Amino acid sequence: MQQGLVKGVTVLGNLAIDVIDGAPPSPGGCASFAGVALEAVGGHGHIAALGAPRDHALFDPLVARFGSLVRILPSEVTSGFRLDYVDVDHRRMSVDAIGPVWGAAEVEAADPDTTWVHLAPLLRTDFPADTLALLSSRGHLVAYDGQGLVRADRVGPLVEDRHFSPDLLEHLDMLKLAEDEAVVVADGDFDAATAERLGVPEIVVTFGSEGCDIYTDGDVVRVPAAWRVDGVQTTGAGDMFTACYVAHRAAGDGPVPSAQLASELVARELDKRLKVGHADLV
Repeated sequence: MQQGLVKGVTVLGNLAIDVIDGAPPSPGGCASFAGVALEAVGGHGHIAALGAPRDHALFDPLVARFGSLVRILPSEVTSGFRLDYVDVDHRRMSVDAIGPVWGAAEVEAADPDTTWVHLAPLLRTDFPADTLALLSSRGHLVAYDGQGLVRADRVGPLVEDRHFSPDLLEHLDMLKLAEDEAVVVADGDFDAATAERLGVPEIVVTFGSEGCDIYTDGDVVRVPAAWRVDGVQTTGAGDMFTACYVAHRAAGDGPVPSAQLASELVARELDKRLKVGHADLV
């Protein structure tokens, strides 16, 4: 690992403008939810996110809440999504705008200085394989949200498929997959054989309110959810979970306690939503 890196995690990703169940536009993307996790874990953590300057005002509350924890960098366009919830754990999504691509210039601008980086792609094109290789060559341990493997980069109803480059997996130290993404990646049930085939040392498959499975060294461990929270939409819950998980891993915690603590954080934050009646966590 490169000398000079500080124990901690930097979250890199695109901002998104979300329209949820027809409501007015709201801040989206992992950067809009990861601050809660990094703040809760403590230690050395940062968020760097790309978005068009004309849209930055939407994210002013995020910066006001988390201050120097969050840096918003300029890009030509901001990602955009529409989300319509069928029930607590299921939603229909469509892509309104395809966000910027992270290359060497964007990594240089973000200049992560932490042992771990967590990449939070919204679509497959957000972080090319060359960028993952660059981050690995800088000495970072790389965590990756698997929606970047399966989400096609096209406007309209969200398309999930298996047409990702295997090169995206070569420089990953940890991969998080939601249940539906795991099914796409595995082309069926995700199991230990699938995890071995992917070749990522640490894979976490989440099942919403049913907890998660952790695959390491050929073994799989089920970690139950902390507690179930019904009657609230869950936008950003996966982002909070993964950011919290990676922050605990960066702090030296093992995979299982990291998942347990991340699940507790998400349950607490969903309880807050239930009390206030909306999803605004910033």
